[in-house]
Amino acid sequence: MAHFNLPTPTGLVNAMLWGFASTFALCVLLVLTKRWHGKLSMDFTDGVQKFHTAPTPRIGGIPIVLGLLVAWSQTTAEVQTVLTPILIAGLPAFVFGVAEDLTKRVGVTQRLLATMASGVLAWWLTGQSLSRVDVWGVDWFMGFTAVSVVFTAFAVGGVANSINIIDGFNGLASTASTLAFLGYAAMAWQLGDPTLAGVAFILAACVWGFFWVNWPLGKLFLGDGGSYFIGFALAWLAVLMIERNSTVSAFAVLTVCVHPVTEVLFSIYRRKIKKMHPGQPDRMHFHSLVKRRYVARWFGHYSNAVRNSITGALIGFMTLVACVLANLTCDSGPKALAALVALALGYVALYARMVRHHWCSPITFLLYKPSH
Repeated sequence: MAHFNLPTPTGLVNAMLWGFASTFALCVLLVLTKRWHGKLSMDFTDGVQKFHTAPTPRIGGIPIVLGLLVAWSQTTAEVQTVLTPILIAGLPAFVFGVAEDLTKRVGVTQRLLATMASGVLAWWLTGQSLSRVDVWGVDWFMGFTAVSVVFTAFAVGGVANSINIIDGFNGLASTASTLAFLGYAAMAWQLGDPTLAGVAFILAACVWGFFWVNWPLGKLFLGDGGSYFIGFALAWLAVLMIERNSTVSAFAVLTVCVHPVTEVLFSIYRRKIKKMHPGQPDRMHFHSLVKRRYVARWFGHYSNAVRNSITGALIGFMTLVACVLANLTCDSGPKALAALVALALGYVALYARMVRHHWCSPITFLLYKPSH
């Protein structure tokens, strides 16, 4: 009989501690040595979407990936089997992101294609891609390998870019992604998939190691390399959750990432309405409005750096609600769909409140066409 060396609580905690400590130590090292690499790695304060007040290294993705390698060496063979394709397939997204962090010359389209390439590479390494999305009619098409792989590549690229888009304030992306990893860990454990739960716990630990250098003082930023790699890892965990567990609702899996996914879709929509290029930066993201409309008013006596960190924490913890609802509805498609729609419409309603300064129907707000 085959023996499966599943992650024990002690072994899992050990791997998580190694991942957290390694990532944290490497992040601190990057901050202490910024005078040596700052010429290449610094994120300066000029730019329409920039809210930080001092030049800051933006290569926080490097210690996360290295910390994950250390954690990989400390965990079981089964967890390593799932983590290895994530580390390898995540390289295109990570490398192109870091190249942009260092050179500032890698275009949005190139980075999007790199994240999609990571999705295709993950399929090539594992043989797994999305075979269902729990939508009648669509699932039939997903039975064709080419359709499944292309859809998976677009989904992975979309989630990876969504984490990059919400990475606007200290702690926002790292809090949201850590909670999302923990949400997937709880879901996998609930579904009887401890190996996938172990992978999610380890990823959460590594991102959390970065968090304590990024928040609240903003000494190191994720950068594109970090946000794209984390986004890819989240997307691939979602793919594995659906493919390894036939009883889980695909809507519940998507609900965990509802905030960043809604943010990227809504950003594309509002830019199209305003006849702007979808990739054009602006200061109208949800997190930007929260800071200007509420945090600046409630915490105006604090410095701008402190207000940045308060905004990041407030919005990052929104993911906790999504994770709880996803886990409560993971075995029911209709309930999970209702939770997903409610959270997405709630996002639009809050956005409309901040823009119009009064409550209105999110449907009415979406259908409104501004005159030019």
